[in-house]
Amino acid sequence: MDNNLSSKKQAWLHAIRLRTLPLALASILMASFIAWSHELFKWDVFILAALTTTLLQILSNLANDYGDSIHGADSDDREGPIRAVQSGIIQPKEMKKAMILFGALSFICGLGLLYVSLDSWVIFFTFIGIGFLSIFAAVNYTSGTNPYGYMGLGDISVFLFFGLVGVLGTYFLHTMSFSKSLLLPAISLGFFSTSVLNINNIRDITSDQLAGKKSIPVRIGRKAAVRYNWTLIILGNLSLILFSILEENYGGLLALSVSPLMINIAYNVGKKTQSKDLDPYLKKMAISTLFWVLAFGIGLVVFS
Repeated sequence: MDNNLSSKKQAWLHAIRLRTLPLALASILMASFIAWSHELFKWDVFILAALTTTLLQILSNLANDYGDSIHGADSDDREGPIRAVQSGIIQPKEMKKAMILFGALSFICGLGLLYVSLDSWVIFFTFIGIGFLSIFAAVNYTSGTNPYGYMGLGDISVFLFFGLVGVLGTYFLHTMSFSKSLLLPAISLGFFSTSVLNINNIRDITSDQLAGKKSIPVRIGRKAAVRYNWTLIILGNLSLILFSILEENYGGLLALSVSPLMINIAYNVGKKTQSKDLDPYLKKMAISTLFWVLAFGIGLVVFS
C-alpha cells in the first residue's frame, strides 16, 4: 500500500512538472524588475501574480498530461518521460478533478491580484477576459475536442502568454501604465519560452506524427525545427540588445552572459537525435531562461 501511495505521489509530481515552473515565473520576474527600476514595484502585485501564474502553469501541465493521453500522443511509442494518465497510476477522472481544482484556484488568485491592483471596472473586466483566455489556453492546448496544440498553434500561444501577455500585463498591474519599449524584452522572453516548447516537440516528433499531432517540428521536419530553435535564441538576444540601445540603458545587457548556455543548448539539440538524450535540454533551456531574466533584472536595477 505504501508503495502504491508513493507511486501515486510521484505520478502527481510528474504531472505537475516542477521543472516548468521557473519558466512560468520568468515573465512575472521580468516585468517586476522593470517596474522596480522605474520605482513603481508593488510587493502584493508580485506575489499574487507569481502565485496565479504558477497555478495556471500547473493547470496547463495537468491538462497536457490528460489531453495527450486521451488523444494518443502519450502512447507506448512515446520515448519521453512516462505521463501520469498514460501510466494508469492516475485515472482520467482524477486528472479532470485536479484540473477543475487548479482552474478554480488560479481564477480566485487572479481575482485577488486584480482587486489589489485595479480601481477601474473597465480595466478590471478587461483583465478578467484575459484571465479566462489564459485558463482556456492552458486547458485546450492538448485537451478538448479541437486542441490547438495538435494544429501546430502551441508556439503562438506560448509566445503570447509567456512573453507579451505575461510581461506587459504584469508591468501594467504594477504601474497602471504601458510603454512600447517593453515589447522588446517581452518578445525576448516569448522567443525563449517558445524554444522550450520547440525542444519538447523535437523530442516527441515521432510519437506526435503517429498521433496526428501537427506540431511545428512535425510540419517542417527535424532539421528545419533545429534551425528554427537557433533563430528563436538568436532573435531573443538581439531583441534585448535593441531594447538597450533604444532605451540607452545598458545594465540589462548582463543577460548576455547567459547566452553561451543557450548556444550550447541549441548546438546539442541539433546534435542529439535520441529522445532520451534531448529530454535534459528542456530543463536546461527553461532554467537558462530564468537565469537570463535574473541577470537582466539585476543588471537593470544595479547598473542602470
